[in-house]
This record gives sequence, C-alpha cells and structure tokens, in this order.
Amino acid sequence: MPKALITGITGQDGSYLAEFLLDKGYEVVGMVRRTSTENFHRIARIQDQLTLVPGDLLDQVSMFHLLEEHRPEEVYNLAAQSFVQTSWNQPVFTGEVTALGVTRLLDAIRTVDPKIRFYQASSSEMFGKVVEVPQGESTPFYPRSPYGVAKVYGHWITINYRESYDLHANSGILFNHESPRRGLEFVTRKITHHVAKIKLGLADELRLGNLDARRDWGFAGDYVEAMWLMLQQDKPDDFVVATGQTHSVEEFLTLAFGAVNLDWHDYVVQDPKYMRPAEVDLLVGNPGKAKSTLGWEPKVDFAGLVKMMVDADLQMLQDGRTPM
Repeated sequence: MPKALITGITGQDGSYLAEFLLDKGYEVVGMVRRTSTENFHRIARIQDQLTLVPGDLLDQVSMFHLLEEHRPEEVYNLAAQSFVQTSWNQPVFTGEVTALGVTRLLDAIRTVDPKIRFYQASSSEMFGKVVEVPQGESTPFYPRSPYGVAKVYGHWITINYRESYDLHANSGILFNHESPRRGLEFVTRKITHHVAKIKLGLADELRLGNLDARRDWGFAGDYVEAMWLMLQQDKPDDFVVATGQTHSVEEFLTLAFGAVNLDWHDYVVQDPKYMRPAEVDLLVGNPGKAKSTLGWEPKVDFAGLVKMMVDADLQMLQDGRTPM
C-alpha cells in the first residue's frame, strides 16, 4: 500500500485529494496544525480512514519528525496562507508559510529521504499582470500581491531543489479551481452562498469588488487528479492545470443568480472595500502540456461548476448545516 503525506489536508484541495488517494488504495497521512478550533468538517466523512498528525510549515523540526516517523513515498504540499486579500494585511506571515514553508519541507525531504516524490501547489496568481495570453509553463511571472510573490518563491525553490539535489519535485500551476468546499472568503463561494441566502429570504444584497476580473475556473475535484498524475511520471516537471477558458465575475453572477431564477442586477452592490490594491485582470491557462503528457482533461465545465455550488449551498442552508 503506497503512503502519501498531504499538508493542508483540511482545505478544499486537501480533502478532495485525500478522497482520491484513498480510492487509489493509498494510506493517507494528513498534517494538521494545532489550533484553538478544529477545522475538520471537509474531511469528516473520511476522517476514520486517515492518519492525522501535528505539524507546521513554520516549524522545520516538525517536518523532520513527521517524515522520519511516517516515511511517505509521496508528499503533496497544499498548505499555505491561500487567500490573496489576506496577504495584503499579513504579508510577512504569508511569506513565512507560503514561501519559506516550501523550503523547510523540501529540505526535510532532502535530508530524510530524497527519493520522496514531491508536489508543490503553485498558482496562476504568479502570472499576475500577464505578459501573454494564454499563460503556459514558460510565461514570465509578474505577481501582483504578496500571495503571488510568495507562490513564485515556492515555485522557484522547488525547481532549485529539483535541479540541485535531483529530487522528484513537481509544481502544478493551478488556475482557479472551485467547489462547494471552497471557503466563504473566496469570491465564487461568496457569490453562491449569498445567492442561496437571497433565494431563501435570508439576505437581500451581495457586496463585491471588481466584476470585470476574468479567471479560468475549474472544479477542484478534477484538478487533484492532475496532482497525482505528476508524481506518477518518470521525470519531474511543472504543469499548468486549467480549462483553457476564461470567464468574468459578472458571468459567474449571471449563471449563479440564473440558477435560482433571479437577476443579479437587483441584488449586487459594488463596494470599493473589496477592490484589491493591485488587480489581476485576466488569467487563462494553456493546459496543453498537462493534456499531452499526463493525459489529464477537466470533466466539469463552467456552467456545471456554478450550478453545483449553488445547489450545494441551497441544500446546506435548507438542512441547517454550518458552511464549510
């Protein structure tokens, strides 16, 4: 039975990846930080099948202990301070976790067992102020937030360790990937959650920032398969994972409100508070390399994703469940 370690297992991607690996017959170890409140709701259904162990990307000693005790063949680094807006208010913390945390983990792998195959969660936010459309593996980076800058560091330190120490270290440059498990602070989930509340008479408006920003949105459950496929290749590499299509926030609003037969113009208020200091206007990925080398294809389209999220939020509110 192969063994995998997932950092960030309690997040959206971590929960989908854990389910995927369990279905593949893996033993799954999840690294969790000790916090004042447990946040295991995304993995509650599979928690009894997981081995959850304490660790922190801020503490390199915990990385060594974890690897030495559990000896995984694969490590998926999904942990990060992952919210772009928060990175403006906590830029140093974002750098410590999202950038230097990758170095701590890679160095622990190099020291404990350099045969471990490593996946780094890179991000389309690294492209930022894009210099070409669509963005591929060779597109220059121009990050526009502390989060994007930290992800660029994590990406390049992964390449550096791969080339310097011959590690099977891979980076997946994932474009926006959403699901019903997305945090409420992200614009897609904020929209679908408010749509459900408005439809049920629990809210009467939705306040948003830039409605013209365009993103390449896919389903997180599809994207975790690409992560796994990277670690099954003979040679490590970097891959853009995306749908190759771009949509605006306004298009997302149209589909989300349309799913419950409402017009978004009647409820949405633009609020300067939600505007970024430096905006990323157009992100769209070229997934050609992932398709040709990994054989990966997204299965859920944009309209299907939006409907999935709205339906899930409606059901959750009707059942009286706490939002993920």
